[in-house]
Formats: sequence, C-alpha cells, structure tokens
Amino acid sequence: QVQLVESGGGLVQAGGSLRLSCAVSGRTFSSYAMGWSRQAPGKEREFVAAISRSGGRTSYADSMKGRFTISRDNAKNTVYLQMNSLKPEDTAVYYCAAVQSLSQTWVPVGQYEYDDWGQGTQVTVSS
Repeated sequence: QVQLVESGGGLVQAGGSLRLSCAVSGRTFSSYAMGWSRQAPGKEREFVAAISRSGGRTSYADSMKGRFTISRDNAKNTVYLQMNSLKPEDTAVYYCAAVQSLSQTWVPVGQYEYDDWGQGTQVTVSS
C-alpha cells in the first residue's frame, strides 16, 4: 500500500492553467502505474489520464486530449497533471491513484484497476 497526497488545486479563470502534483510514499514508486481521475458535484468519478510505471506510455480521456499532460518523476516519487486551457466544466475534485504493475507499459484506464487513492484536491474554473 502507498500513501498519495495531491496538491496544486485552486481557483483559476477559464483559459488558465494549473499543475497538480501527487506525492507518493510507502513503496517503490517506480513499480506503480499512476492515474488521475476527477469528480464533479453530482456526477460520477471519471478517468482523466494515466501513465505507465516507466513513464513511456500515457492515456487520456477524449475531452482532455491536447489540454492535459500527465508526467512523472520517479526520482521525486511524484506524478503531475499539467492542465491548460481550463474550462468551467473542468471544475471538480481531482484524485491521484496508484496500482502496482509488473509491466513497464501498462496504462490502467479503468477506475476499478487502481488500489490506492489520494484524498483529492479541488480545482475550480471560473467563467
């Protein structure tokens, strides 16, 4: 089991940018595939982006492609989500998630594929 702590959320105007960070502790970070999900008020949690344990492969939800970038720094035990061209509909609590992976290239895109979750960080985009 690992502990995940998100940071970097806040209030931003539409068109602006934010970078979320997720610091991971407890196990060998480089053995985990990582992902971001979000949950808006009154809606179900949805997949945002994921990255393989090596960082060599990524996947994005269609509505985030071209605007969001997931990355990781295995030396710092941290995964990032760079969010550009933010829209009011991006307002949500953003959660970081982790799952151990034997594969260097596996990119988990399903909510049920993750074992550990952070507490979330609020992102609010004003119009």
